[in-house]
Amino acid sequence: MTAGRGPDAPYEIFEIPDFTLVCGQTLRPARIAYRTYGTLNADKSNAIVYPTWYSGRHWDNEWLIGNGSDGMALDPSTYFIIVPNMLGNGLSSSPSNTPPPFDRARFPPITVRDNVESQYRLVTEHFGITTLPLVLGWSMGAGQTYQWAVEHPEMVQRILPFCGSPRTAPHNQVFLDSLRAAMQASVGFDGGWYPPDRRPVGGLRAFARIYAGWGFSQAFYRSEVWRELGNTSLEDFIVDFWEGFFLDGRDPNNLLTMLDTWWNGDVGLTPGHASTEAALASIKARAIVMPAEKDLYFPPEDEAWAVSQMTGCTAEHRVIPGVWGHFAGGGKNPVDTKFIDRAVAELLAAEPGI
Repeated sequence: MTAGRGPDAPYEIFEIPDFTLVCGQTLRPARIAYRTYGTLNADKSNAIVYPTWYSGRHWDNEWLIGNGSDGMALDPSTYFIIVPNMLGNGLSSSPSNTPPPFDRARFPPITVRDNVESQYRLVTEHFGITTLPLVLGWSMGAGQTYQWAVEHPEMVQRILPFCGSPRTAPHNQVFLDSLRAAMQASVGFDGGWYPPDRRPVGGLRAFARIYAGWGFSQAFYRSEVWRELGNTSLEDFIVDFWEGFFLDGRDPNNLLTMLDTWWNGDVGLTPGHASTEAALASIKARAIVMPAEKDLYFPPEDEAWAVSQMTGCTAEHRVIPGVWGHFAGGGKNPVDTKFIDRAVAELLAAEPGI
């Protein structure tokens, strides 16, 4: 599928009839929404998996995918790029689109392992792919990237996790707890049983205000870099960018499902590995790990530690410089986009790790 881009372009659904989750509950079926860019070659050796991030949809990843003529490394004229939507994001199976009895507040807990297992089944059962030259992703997409490398070392040749981590840090969990508390305390939330047409807007606006203090750095605000996004005052930026972000149709139960996935992220929970350190040491894929210099969620020192544990592969810790904080990986400014794109090109040109 290559025609069209953005939220109005078509996408496909892969169904798993009975998908038992890590928590022990079963989705009947699990529906994985995905979009592909480019064409799978005859020997099925050119596939790249690029998972979505917290509340992101497949079109939100398109900023890093070339058009075949712009010279970007993720070139659909060369590679077959698969963008699977996370469980819980409103397109794949989610609280907002699952029928009773597993709808809304009854939707089961989802782990990073569940996401990667559903993607693995899409890649292997639907497409018949056995080798992945690259898995990459931003934020929670980075967490899924690490999980892919730990769980399927026989397939994944290279990884590029950017602005994300293999294990959610305690400080990050504190941030997530504040989001959960704000949403659950909001008027109209009703334990997650609000009517679908009456989402608790106050909770969504509170979500946005908390997020605003974390997504970009102190230096970003100090230097009023938000003006580069076209905003005319700080309040204009908070309302336009952040409140607009969470009030564009995102569902509170979906947000809390993905929040729980994020909170509990840890490759060390993968069966067969005794710890996060052991899981990281098992990675065979060549890696460039790219935190952002001023990311408040996933600071460079955390990812430097992760790379130090990746003793079974060739891994580089490469910091994205600048003041954009976590959103250095969000495709919002051309300088960071070029920096990430160059790393993708370099990694794809290097010898694989397996």
